[in-house]
Amino acid sequence: MTTATSARSAGPMRAAAAPDRNLAINYLRAFVTLLVVGHHAVLAYMPEAPAPGRFDQPPFLWAAFPIVDRPGWEGFTAFAGFNDIFFMSLMFFLSGLFVPASLKRRGAGGYAQERVVRLGIPFLIGAFLLAPLAYYPSYAAQAAHGSAGDYLRSWFALPHWNSGPAWFIAVLLAFGLIAAGLQGMRPGWQGGLARLGAGADRKPARFFAGLLLVSALGYGMLSAVFGPIAWLQFGPFAIQSSRILHYLVYFGAGIAVGAAGPETGLLAQGGLLARRWWAWAILALLAFVAATAAAIAAGITQGQPQMLWAIIGPIAFALSCAASCFMLLAIFRRFVKRQRATLDSLAANAYAIYLLHYGFVVWLQFGLLGAHIGSFAKGVLVFVAAVALSWASAAVLRRVPIVARIL
Repeated sequence: MTTATSARSAGPMRAAAAPDRNLAINYLRAFVTLLVVGHHAVLAYMPEAPAPGRFDQPPFLWAAFPIVDRPGWEGFTAFAGFNDIFFMSLMFFLSGLFVPASLKRRGAGGYAQERVVRLGIPFLIGAFLLAPLAYYPSYAAQAAHGSAGDYLRSWFALPHWNSGPAWFIAVLLAFGLIAAGLQGMRPGWQGGLARLGAGADRKPARFFAGLLLVSALGYGMLSAVFGPIAWLQFGPFAIQSSRILHYLVYFGAGIAVGAAGPETGLLAQGGLLARRWWAWAILALLAFVAATAAAIAAGITQGQPQMLWAIIGPIAFALSCAASCFMLLAIFRRFVKRQRATLDSLAANAYAIYLLHYGFVVWLQFGLLGAHIGSFAKGVLVFVAAVALSWASAAVLRRVPIVARIL
């Protein structure tokens, strides 16, 4: 795959470095997109999933769990819990990787304009068209005789607009505009981040420690104020309150690695990160166990002094997040060496798959309500069908030149 081909297939994270690294990162981005689809596919089949509640009354749990189909399977709880700790952070990191090259190539104004087109337009489509279509089954499951008109009246009467997975695109746009603003005001601002990323090929543990420290501080402060699960909502814009700084740190870490260059950064060919992939895998497993234990312990000690858990919880979360991200970065950098036509297609369509998949997931879950098959089988069926439908739809839509330029 040429560098130009790799750049075109990079979705919102357009590639600009060595083709070998681009291949690994493109395939990793595609894999994380599959994790997103899988995450949403199994939420309906978790035994602990909360009932959606009244569509028109708080706390509007249907926004996160549009369909709940009992009895569920415990394995999906572990899978979703593992994903939730790290996968969006990794997406912000991967997005930040290509910011330095894009700013250098386009300049601050050109980069900001490109971000508005390639992120702003899909956000508007995702939030104002695809999200209402995706959430209709949740309303229909509660109001057996509710018409589409009744649904729209209920939707517009809600106190806020639920944009579904498009929230990530809006936050990524905001982070990109911040980067463009910094470039316009202080063109050399990336130099400091580049120094942080330089040498990570030889000392990835040092970069890991810095990322862990800063992200734990950011997450811990906001978690103490807002709690770990609350969302900040303003119109169609939303973000998990405790993770605002955490996500910004990961976006900045990606910029640092990208600014350091392909030879001295974390993902350098032959770097220590990839060579020690097995160590990162072990750390990721142990860190997830620790984070899960901390969350369980905090839950069963309600009423006890919470200061200890206010410290341990964010550290365990940040450790598990960073370890899982480094594990996947190491594995893909170590083992992705050759192109595969199927993976090339998946990578090229990953951005569109992310934008389109949620409606397919929720409608499939709705269609399987009452089906006499096990929860595990339903989760797998929804995942496979949603990937196939969103992938095929993305491939068809991207045959239109203007769509291909955006997605």
